[in-house]
Amino acid sequence: MVLIRLFSDFDGRIGLRAFWLGSAIVALTLLALQRIVPQFTDRQTAQTALAFINAFALFPWAALAAKRANDRGSVPLFGILLICAIVLPEQLRQYLPFGWRPSLEAISTIAWIVAFIDLGLMPSAKPEEAAQPAVAEAGST
Repeated sequence: MVLIRLFSDFDGRIGLRAFWLGSAIVALTLLALQRIVPQFTDRQTAQTALAFINAFALFPWAALAAKRANDRGSVPLFGILLICAIVLPEQLRQYLPFGWRPSLEAISTIAWIVAFIDLGLMPSAKPEEAAQPAVAEAGST
């Protein structure tokens, strides 16, 4: 799969190797940009740029998760919602009172665990195309 489609397309399926490789590329790119941008800009510009970079990183991770959820036999929206549940509570924390923080952390942690197990560890679901010819052959005998 071409790298552009890997990070920008929500259709298709990817296996564990492509999911982990893509996630590592996004994470390392994000980490590098978070370290480099403050070195070359003033504080206010760096905060604005990092907010944009963090928001933009949500898109390729959601694309990876959508394709991996599809590969697991689920709907792509499941992967997208898991990524949003992991990332967005941290962004909402500054706008909510202190009492909400433990709830946001719990939501993010639970979503991270589910995503890690379901998307990152579980094998691919069997393709539907492989099961249908066997049924057709059994019916013709």
